[in-house]
Order: sequence, then C-alpha cells, then structure tokens
Amino acid sequence: MPSKSILEQKQAVVAELAEKLKASPAGVVVNYQGITVDDDTKMRKALREAGVTYMVMKNSLTGRACEEVGLGEMKQYLSGMTAIAIANDNPVAPAKVLKEYAEKIESFEILAGYLDGQVVGKDTVITLADIPSKEVLIAKFLGSIKSPLYGLAYALQAVVDKDGEAAPAEEAAAEA
Repeated sequence: MPSKSILEQKQAVVAELAEKLKASPAGVVVNYQGITVDDDTKMRKALREAGVTYMVMKNSLTGRACEEVGLGEMKQYLSGMTAIAIANDNPVAPAKVLKEYAEKIESFEILAGYLDGQVVGKDTVITLADIPSKEVLIAKFLGSIKSPLYGLAYALQAVVDKDGEAAPAEEAAAEA
C-alpha cells in the first residue's frame, strides 16, 4: 500500500493534468515506442515551438485525469508506452507535428485524440493534421473572393478596348 504522501503526489499530478486537459481545445495520444532519443528531442522541440505540452506519464494517472474532465473513453487507448500532447491554443498543432513523426518512424503511432471535449479516433486526428494552416486558408478565401472581381475587371477592360478601336475607324470613315 502506497504511503499517504505518495498518494497525495499522484493526486496532485492527476489534478494538474486534468486542468491542462480542461483548458486545452485539443490533444493527441501516441504510442512512442521505438523512437530514438535524437528523434524524441527534435519532436519535443517542434512541439514546444508549436505551443504544445507533451507529457509521458503512467497510463493510470492519465486515465484518471481524462475521467475527471469527461474524456473517459480515452482510457481504452492508454496501454503500452503512451504519451499525450496537449494543445495550448492551436487545436491542429499537436496533430500536425505528431503526424510528421508517425510518418517518419514506423513504430511511432497516433492512437487517438480529443477535440472540443470529445474523444476522436486516429483517422480524425490524421484528417485534422492535414488541414492547411490558418494563413493558407485565409489566402485561399481571399483569392476566391478576388477571382470574380478580376473577371469583371477584364470584361470591362475588353469592352473599353473594343470601343476604343471602333472610334478611330469611325472618325476615318467620317473624314473620307
């Protein structure tokens, strides 16, 4: 039987993780087995730069924290060597970074995730990772808005050019 101080430490860890889960818009659970130290270091750096908290902790503690915030379904994915990546503000960031490493490393695998308080499967996480960045989406949107305006401008210019060619011909005919 663990001592009272150890139980209190574990409860504090679970409470801290539960707060992070509650405050985040999304997260991803991965099986990190087989990743080298070099790749793990690079991945953690990329996650930090993307504003993602990455943690390796006991599955039982992660499961309890998930239950506390209403993500009890996540427990089915918590077996083996798992880690959780928690988005701080950009819900797509953990999925994008972890998908990149899952494609590079054969044994590294995305298991599941959560999005807006709902547990989602591996396929949904991968789909989320494939979404273009906010900047790209804005650029595409603006391009689609500008396209009809360019078409109208070209059509109007063609009418002006056509009228401009007809006017000198009419003047020449009138002089003759």
